[in-house]
Amino acid sequence: MNKNGLSEYTNSVHRIGRIGTVIAILIMLGIPVTMCTYFDMWPKAADLLMFCGGLLALYVPTGIVESVTYTPILGSSIYMSLITGNVSNIKLPCALNALDIAKAEQNTDEGDAVCTIAIAVSSLITIAVVIVGVLMLVPLQPLLSSPTVQVATSYMLPALFGCMFIRLMVTNPAGGKITGKWKMMIAPILILLGILVFVTKLNRGIGVLITIPVMILSSWLLFKSGQVKVIQGKNQQETGNSETNNEK
Repeated sequence: MNKNGLSEYTNSVHRIGRIGTVIAILIMLGIPVTMCTYFDMWPKAADLLMFCGGLLALYVPTGIVESVTYTPILGSSIYMSLITGNVSNIKLPCALNALDIAKAEQNTDEGDAVCTIAIAVSSLITIAVVIVGVLMLVPLQPLLSSPTVQVATSYMLPALFGCMFIRLMVTNPAGGKITGKWKMMIAPILILLGILVFVTKLNRGIGVLITIPVMILSSWLLFKSGQVKVIQGKNQQETGNSETNNEK
C-alpha cells in the first residue's frame, strides 16, 4: 500500500490504463486528421456541427453516464472497455459472468484482474468474429435476411439485458450485500413507463440519461431513510480490520 491507500497493482493498472487511453485517442483522431491533411479535404466547421451536433448531444452525455455507472462494476478494466467500445452489449456481461465463475468480488484487485482478462478476451473474440463475418457476409446473406433469423434477432437485446438485470439484482456488488435492492428500481421504472405511455417514445440513449440519475437519487434517498442497507462483505471487513490495526 502507498500513502494513498492504493495497492501496487491498482497504481500500475491505472497508469497503464491512462497511457493506453491517450494512445488510443491519438490513433482515433490521428487517422482522420492525417487523411484530411494529405488529401486536402478538411470539412467546414458548419458542416461538422450540422451533421455531428445531434450525435454529440446524445452520445457525450451517454458516455459520461456510462463511465460513472460502469466504473464501480468493472474497476480498472473500464479503460479497456471504453477504448474497445460496446460496453453494455458485450463487455459488461462478460465481466459479470467472469466474476461469477471466478467467485471474485467487485472493487478488489482479484476482481479487477478477472474483469480485465474477460474484457481482453472478449475484445479479441470480437475482432475474430468481425473478420469471419466480413469474409462470410456474402455467402450468408440469404440466411441472415430470412424472416426467421430477423425475428430471432429482435429478441437478442431484450434477452441480453434481462440476463444482466437478473445478474445485477442477485449478486453482491463491491464485495458486500445490499438488502432491499428491488426498491431502487421502482422510481426509474415508473418514470420511464410514464414517459413512454403518456409523453413519447425514447431510444436507449435517452432512456439511460433519464433513468441513471433517477436511480442514483432514489438509491441515495432510500439508503438515507434506511429502506436500503449495505452489509460489508468479507474482503471489506478484512480491509477495515487491517486499517484499524495499522492505525493502532
